[in-house]
Amino acid sequence: MSKDISILEERYELARERIQELFSEAEGIYREYIQQTCQMFQTLTEVLEQPGDKSRLAEWNQRLYQEAAGEAYETCFANPAYAVKVLGEKTGEYLCWYYVRFRDAIASAYEGDLEEVVLRMELFLQMVNLLYEEEETERALKEAMYYFVHDYDEEQMEKSLRRMLCPEKALIYDIVMNSDFSDTTYLYRYGEYITDNEIRMASFLSSLPEESLYAMAETYTEGYRKGFEAAGIDLTKKQTVQIRYNIGFEPMVRQAIRQFEAMGLQPVFTRKTNTKAMGVVSTSPNKQYQYDHRYDDALYLNKALVQNRLKIAERIFEKYKEEAAVYAGPAVIEIFGEKLFVPASKKESPSYTKEQEELSVGYTRDYALLQNRYIPQDSYSYTIIAYPIPEIGAQFEEIFQETVKVNTLDQEKYQQIQQTLIDALDQGEYVQITGRGENRTELKVQLHPLEHPESQTNFENCLADVNIPVGEVFTSPLLKGTNGVLHVSQVYLNELRYENLEFTFTDGMVADYTCTNYGPEEENRRYIKENILHNRDTLPMGEFAIGTNTTAYVMGRKYEIEAKLPILIAEKTGPHFALGDTCYSMSEDVVLHNPDGKEIIAKENECSALRHTDGTKAYFNCHTDITIPYDELGDIIVFTKDGKTITLLQEGRFVLPGTESLNDILEKQE
Repeated sequence: MSKDISILEERYELARERIQELFSEAEGIYREYIQQTCQMFQTLTEVLEQPGDKSRLAEWNQRLYQEAAGEAYETCFANPAYAVKVLGEKTGEYLCWYYVRFRDAIASAYEGDLEEVVLRMELFLQMVNLLYEEEETERALKEAMYYFVHDYDEEQMEKSLRRMLCPEKALIYDIVMNSDFSDTTYLYRYGEYITDNEIRMASFLSSLPEESLYAMAETYTEGYRKGFEAAGIDLTKKQTVQIRYNIGFEPMVRQAIRQFEAMGLQPVFTRKTNTKAMGVVSTSPNKQYQYDHRYDDALYLNKALVQNRLKIAERIFEKYKEEAAVYAGPAVIEIFGEKLFVPASKKESPSYTKEQEELSVGYTRDYALLQNRYIPQDSYSYTIIAYPIPEIGAQFEEIFQETVKVNTLDQEKYQQIQQTLIDALDQGEYVQITGRGENRTELKVQLHPLEHPESQTNFENCLADVNIPVGEVFTSPLLKGTNGVLHVSQVYLNELRYENLEFTFTDGMVADYTCTNYGPEEENRRYIKENILHNRDTLPMGEFAIGTNTTAYVMGRKYEIEAKLPILIAEKTGPHFALGDTCYSMSEDVVLHNPDGKEIIAKENECSALRHTDGTKAYFNCHTDITIPYDELGDIIVFTKDGKTITLLQEGRFVLPGTESLNDILEKQE
């Protein structure tokens, strides 16, 4: 046994014993808080010490997550409103932050990461000492919080990057490749929240014939491979693929791993965080929990910390530059069908000052530019596919099969229809899009001029590669000359609902915005600024697209799940407009051609062109698609330089000759 392991185990024993004592010693206003934290750590010690005890996996899962699930969250110390009510304004705010950091140890315990668990246990003991021994409790709690973050930033960032870049056949790989799928107990080994969603999904997929699972996985992995092919990137030079999926999809993921390994790619897996569902995820115990803590760093964020983080990040990227060079990118399996979520805005939740908004935006931008130095976006690709989960309703299995159908539509048919649309669009100087009924959309989108129309095109003919399913043509419009109003009656973006969402554009930039989610207009604007503009004052229109997947649209209407469709599918069910970067962000110089051989030249706008002089002003590191569904759409008309017009859609129906067959399924629906 090495000296370091011996010392770590000694620290663990001391912390464990002290936490056991604290449970009975705790008193006063902090008694309930301390006892609940003690109980959590006691459960984690059982996980660490008895990891192979299958008989207790479900019990541990319930113990660790029941306090944050559903209505129980109302009286959980991870709830800022409850923590402040019981413990006082500032102290409650700080102790809520600590409580969430203690809960970060859950995944670490299941991974067998003793060091990470010990760090959280010792932080808890330090915090308890401050509560009972420091006169200036609030100052001491905030100071300890800052130094905990500061002192462990490098270690945490390195762990995160290593997980993304370095394959290791540890817990997650072992679960996927070696579990007996006939016994769903294996799901609890992750240490994530397990519900009927995960159990029923795993049971359903394990009941499918192996050839069906193979075909599903092949749609996903072949989309990934085709993405490299379309971008002209040599996949044989890559060694790792980051697989993201929802727990319960292991039968399909196992097939996908085998297919990726046949391509020469080893899988890497990342975990979700409390506020970001990226990596290997499960049903959230409570989405309000994640929403409440989205700006937890507002409690300590300052310029010095941001500058230090960027220096640390550069050192770590440099350390792993060889691994970064062979990283192929993410392959994502998204899910849809969860209960729709409308967040409650809480005054007790941390929020940024104006200065912190600027720091956060600046850090996100500078980190992305740094990452692009080591993992250039024009050197890797990705793919995304989506499936429903059982929570979608009683018709889950039927909807699942319909989704498989949507994901595997005839690409050749769509390629021809979409080329017809592109041929018409390429004649245009600008495109006009209007709404109908109560939809107030009236937009003019300016297109790039084509100097050589015989060999150039503005629009990409998007088939089922990086974005599955098939079904859109898209471009990066010019900003100057792009003006008007975009409106949708209701839409879900990144799992948040917006009612009567409206943006006004002036020369391609957001000039005004509103929605009707809340009574006070100030609250509506803040909701949009935080979650769509990502705390910026404005964003450009980075994309204009026309979705052609009427089959997906009808599926949404047939099963009344339109609001639950992920943007990956929803964007194909009407014209859509993205706020933020273009689809070619940081890869504008890659030469791309459509299947007809024409080069796609509209890959940037006036913002991204600034990368040549000031990269900090070129990119926004966000891209949010907003779709107008066919039933709210009026017309899409192309205006040519010589004053002619070409109507593509009229009253929400395709009327351009050669595209009318897209209406067939719409007519059947009616």
